[in-house]
Amino acid sequence: MPTLSPEQQLEAATMRRVSWRLMPFLLTAYLIAYIDRVNVGFAALQMNKAVGLDPKTYGLGAGIFFIGYFIFEVPSNLALQRFGARTWIARIMISWGLVSAAFALIGGPTSFLVLRFLLGVAEAGFFPGVILYFTYWYPARYRATIVGIFMVAIPVAGLVGSPISGAILYMDGVLGLGGWQWIFLLEAAPALLLGIAAFAWLTDQPEHARWLAPEQRQWLSAKLAGERQRAPRISHESVWRVISNKYVLILALVYAGASGASTSLALWVPQLVKSFGLTNWQTGLVTAVPFGVAAIWMILWGQSSDKSGERVWHNALPLGWMALAMVATFFAIHSLWAMVPLLALIAAGTYASKGPFWALCSEWLGAASAAAGLAQINALGNLSSFFFNYLIGWIQAETGSFPLALMPIALTAAIGTACVLVIGHRHPRTAA
Repeated sequence: MPTLSPEQQLEAATMRRVSWRLMPFLLTAYLIAYIDRVNVGFAALQMNKAVGLDPKTYGLGAGIFFIGYFIFEVPSNLALQRFGARTWIARIMISWGLVSAAFALIGGPTSFLVLRFLLGVAEAGFFPGVILYFTYWYPARYRATIVGIFMVAIPVAGLVGSPISGAILYMDGVLGLGGWQWIFLLEAAPALLLGIAAFAWLTDQPEHARWLAPEQRQWLSAKLAGERQRAPRISHESVWRVISNKYVLILALVYAGASGASTSLALWVPQLVKSFGLTNWQTGLVTAVPFGVAAIWMILWGQSSDKSGERVWHNALPLGWMALAMVATFFAIHSLWAMVPLLALIAAGTYASKGPFWALCSEWLGAASAAAGLAQINALGNLSSFFFNYLIGWIQAETGSFPLALMPIALTAAIGTACVLVIGHRHPRTAA
């Protein structure tokens, strides 16, 4: 085993300390955020009948979250840059926790739609804010792995949240509340607690980190400052020029397929699995399987991207196999045993692409463009989920076909695959 130089030892110790300080907290926060975003998928097993939601209304509500998310995404990220990550991330978490708990008060379609919109407003800026925050703490060659570890919260939310939500449904009638109401109340509480804790735990910049040794602070600040001197592909300082930049818009299209797939899996797969005649508990366990596979593959794929320094094909390949697996669901709709492996391939595709994708975005965006650019890519990419979820509800209601409802996402993913190959064919590998 080769002996590390003093500088390599300093780097290893610094990045290990940073990761142990930041990643458990941020990963847990995103896990809770995603559970609160999609737990309506399990609540719907009781809620839709209890408050009178048909598939079209549910699909509209599932998607309208992303309208509020889209409108406030860029302003929220600019506010984070101005007020500091610690203050703004705490504000976001407390806001979404309060709104999520209020879902227990839903009385019909109108209140359902209003609260889904407000939840999007409350959560807007959290994800791109954390991606921006990582650029303050991690040199470029770490970012695909770090983003992959952070975003593993999404499949873990399905892995952990599915059986928990399925079990909470059995609290139906406790204290006069429905099981679906208990889902919202119990799963909102951690967001409020972590939001309060964020004020004490997070640090805005490395130079303010008293939990790092002086030489660690100096090394990390110098390393990041040096990387900021590289000429980025997108370097405008004007917010409008950043959010209308052609690369930003194309990257948003690339992200749309993966984003739409991950949200649709969480919001619709419980109903698909339930249709095979399973109980709520069995539905939770089976639904967790694709997310467990995806969580492991997501980390391995991000590590592969960082080790090789390659970003473009690590984006394109997962999107491609995800689209093919969606088409293959036409041949598995009558067999749960055939459907679950395909759902695992879809989940692995959508999640594996995310680490390399956000690493690529952060490398293309300069320091002046990062806040607005990352937020715009995430906002537009997630806006597709509004249309996808409404289309899934509409197609399901009109045809009863889940595979057919997936085809708009499959087509978008295929287009995204081609786009990332075209615009990224000259992108250099990240230096190790």
